[in-house]
Amino acid sequence: MRSAKILYAVAIFLSSSLLFLAEPMAGKRLLPLLGGSAAVWTTCLVFFQTALLLGYLGAHTLTTRLSMRAQAIAYSIFLLLCLAQLGRNLNPNLRANPAHPIVSVLWLLTLLIGAPFLVLSATSPLLQAWYARFASSAIVGSNDPATISRPYRLFAVSNFGSLLALVIYPWLIEPRFSLRQQSIVWMAGFMAFACLCLCIGYSIRNVSSARETTAEEPALESRITAADRVLWILLAACGSLLLSAVTNYLSQNVAAIPLLWIIPLVLYLLSFVVAFSGAAWLPRWLVLLLFPVALTPAAYVLYDPDLALLAKLRHVSEVMMSLPWEIALFSAALFFSCLFCHAELYRLRPAPQRLTTFYLCIAGGGALGAIFVGVAAPTLFSGNYELACGLVLAAALGFTISWKTGRVKTIHQPAIWMTRVFWLAATAAMVRLIFVQVRNDQVDLFLQVRSFYGTLSVLQTVDPPGANTTRALYHGTIEHGMQIFSPEMRTEPTTYYSRDSGVGLALDLCCRNRSRRVGVIGLGAGTLAAYGASGDVFRFYEINAQVEAIARNAFTYLRESKARIEIVPGDARISLAAEPAQHYDVLIIDAFSGDAIPVHLLTVEALDLYRRHMQPSGIIAFHVTNHFLNLAPVVQQQAEHAGLKTALILVPDDDEHAAFSSDWVLVTANTEFLNRPEIAAAQEPIIVPPGLRLWTDDYNSLLPILKTEEAEK
Repeated sequence: MRSAKILYAVAIFLSSSLLFLAEPMAGKRLLPLLGGSAAVWTTCLVFFQTALLLGYLGAHTLTTRLSMRAQAIAYSIFLLLCLAQLGRNLNPNLRANPAHPIVSVLWLLTLLIGAPFLVLSATSPLLQAWYARFASSAIVGSNDPATISRPYRLFAVSNFGSLLALVIYPWLIEPRFSLRQQSIVWMAGFMAFACLCLCIGYSIRNVSSARETTAEEPALESRITAADRVLWILLAACGSLLLSAVTNYLSQNVAAIPLLWIIPLVLYLLSFVVAFSGAAWLPRWLVLLLFPVALTPAAYVLYDPDLALLAKLRHVSEVMMSLPWEIALFSAALFFSCLFCHAELYRLRPAPQRLTTFYLCIAGGGALGAIFVGVAAPTLFSGNYELACGLVLAAALGFTISWKTGRVKTIHQPAIWMTRVFWLAATAAMVRLIFVQVRNDQVDLFLQVRSFYGTLSVLQTVDPPGANTTRALYHGTIEHGMQIFSPEMRTEPTTYYSRDSGVGLALDLCCRNRSRRVGVIGLGAGTLAAYGASGDVFRFYEINAQVEAIARNAFTYLRESKARIEIVPGDARISLAAEPAQHYDVLIIDAFSGDAIPVHLLTVEALDLYRRHMQPSGIIAFHVTNHFLNLAPVVQQQAEHAGLKTALILVPDDDEHAAFSSDWVLVTANTEFLNRPEIAAAQEPIIVPPGLRLWTDDYNSLLPILKTEEAEK
């Protein structure tokens, strides 16, 4: 019996590990097709949760409709079909449609990993159901609590496998192996997993099926009501919703730190591991206490993001506003909220005979939560309000659980009524929080829109009152351009594009006494159009149609530029690949800000494409300003590989000219330009860290270029 449990545990562990290794690999393949947008990962989560639901539905259908022998045969056939799809998709030719990004992501993932993902998703509940039948046929008194808990503890093993795969991928796998090598190793792991499952299927061919119930089982099944199923779905949906919402909030409103999305997902999986391990050291009263304790500070920060009410407690407010503490605060809120939801799911679990129904409800809730954040919220909301909605659901579930608990006569009733009143008040407070967030977003707000590519806000200030008007474009917390509407500054480039910045020097010094042809990847507010002179052509590549509308209507750089302005919609690299040679004097790569670094614009293949569109003496200007990533060495390696020279131009803040500190790497074969006194005096050396590998379309990793010291600050 013990050896059989180990065999089932290994198979479930492998399925979950392969599942969570497939997720970042598939996401990595799709990111370049949609401009490296962070929303690609959110949409991937929608696919993963939906596929998980379909996999659980398949497992439920098999276990309730077929005999054990038929289940084993059907599952074996599906495994073999998966191997056929994996072999065909080893080198898939993928194309996305930026006009319909969500549909593109879902369709491409279906083509890429659809069948294997469904089978891997079905494995955990299916094998747990098989083990439950095997255990019930091998152990007398199989309906005792210890036996009922056994298959559910395999769910903890499943989530531990997912957690381990998630942790080792960015730190051990991605930095060492190319995407093709990862795919080959993953296929080998899947084949080993398939062999193991085929052995298990053969071993249970003579075990009685779940339909052959004992006399005691109908009584167990009768205890499951429609209300129980709804509660299972809502508890699972709450955890999934909070996972996606906290991930979005941290990356867009707190800090655009690469790989930050891993922290919420690890905590989400860890809550499943702890809850379904049946740990006696974690009593229910402690979970119920930690849940509101962790939820309250996070809700307060959403309510008062500037901590104005804590201004008198200076030390407290400074600590809470520091980056590590804010990340820790929301991470704690996510973990203890998920632990509450998942611990209640474990407490409300049915007998193993209804195990697949239970998991089907969990998967359904997970899909609903992911769909709300990834699909519904960008359509329904102009701002990021899904986290507050998640807190409303969490508080409402706290009230629901307290109401159900109050029906137990042995519990002290006055305490139960106090708990109910608390959670009712908490739910009302969370609902008010949504309205407060909407009100806070209106401060200095000129315009706000949202799409698949994130939330764009234009803030307008008049400083001092009655003087000059200033407008700034934000994508989450990242500023993408600013214009000061005073006579002397209206047509002056600001922020990262000042006259003494790397891009400013490239544009001013590249082509004296003749017109220029300039390409720009990334439009922003259109600030670079301020450099346009009569006879020049400035051609912008922009994937987000909402950015173009904002640049044309909320700012005047484009319409007041003396140059001819052209805007090409869609991903820049795909557009450049389809165009004839553009003969650019300067090509500006300005898409490196935030968490979703479009690495496909920094590879060997990308630089080869840029060079096809350049004049022989042309300059490629890479904007590499980033608080958390050291991108300059990546560009340096690319330039050396192509036989080109580089100049790193660093400039500090200049409040007088509304200029931000910026880092630009200029890449060119034009030694005359690099030897100009202005360039020679401004450039800094680029130090390439040892062990940094050349980025290609098949290999790239952010881990070796993380600025860990700055991130800790």
